[in-house]
Amino acid sequence: MDWRAHMAAAEAAAEREFLRGSRLTPLKFVRAVRRLACALLWTLISIPIQAVCVSLPGRPKIWFARTFWAVHCRLIGLRVRVIGAEARPADGRAVVFVSNHSSWLDILALGGRLEACFVAKREVGEWPLVRRIAWLGRTVFVSRRARETARERDEMRARLADGDNLVLFPEGTTSDGARVLPFRSAFFSAVEGDRPPVVQPVSVVYDLLSGLPAGRRTRPVFAWYGDMDIGSHFWRLAQHRGYRVTILLHRPIDPRDFPDRKALAAACWTIVADGAAALRQNRPVEPRAGQEPAAVEDATPAFA
Repeated sequence: MDWRAHMAAAEAAAEREFLRGSRLTPLKFVRAVRRLACALLWTLISIPIQAVCVSLPGRPKIWFARTFWAVHCRLIGLRVRVIGAEARPADGRAVVFVSNHSSWLDILALGGRLEACFVAKREVGEWPLVRRIAWLGRTVFVSRRARETARERDEMRARLADGDNLVLFPEGTTSDGARVLPFRSAFFSAVEGDRPPVVQPVSVVYDLLSGLPAGRRTRPVFAWYGDMDIGSHFWRLAQHRGYRVTILLHRPIDPRDFPDRKALAAACWTIVADGAAALRQNRPVEPRAGQEPAAVEDATPAFA
């Protein structure tokens, strides 16, 4: 049996298991409530800790932001597998990670593995609880309005100059998880200049549910897009167990090797989209472009 037939059989089994287990049971109810309560409690505990870390010089605020997201992954039972290595340029330049985006889970998964701040649309900063959580992660907010473009670009460049790395979602929105939308070149304005930050493409795919390969029918459990409500989406997800996300860290690339940001955006999209497609099909994957990283990490959650 070749890998295509094997994957088809595995996805069919996963769909049957998903359909059999779609009914809410007392065990699922308790699991979801426990995860919700633990996530809220951890957020409340983290607020004063990060407030102290932000006031301190050096790396405490960076370290704790990463810890904050990583613990959330464990609390909700999200297993995170990392293939590749996080870029750490020898010349001291900052790093801009560019990733596909299909769910609010991307924030937890990437935030817990990368030493970086997120760039999010300003509307997110207006959501009461999410605003506080975004502050804990030291998020940079942008409005994406034409008259604000220069100021927001300068703000991102200032953060990079101060030593912060950034995570960009150049699709500009979340997708259904079955494809990677085209990358908007405007998001790459922060990586222009004589000494730009290094860019590292990242592919993110949710590939296991109930311990079985996720497929077309089960992928909506993870994907959060359109007018979906984040509360109900979390509630449905938190009932499940045995789910995993794979983060494929491609080899870093230098923006100075491209004639303009449109060419850079297109190159990054190709790398990210190809990597995501391979992960969705459960094919062997390896980082593309740049220098060869060797790390492969598989982290198991403390709570299931």
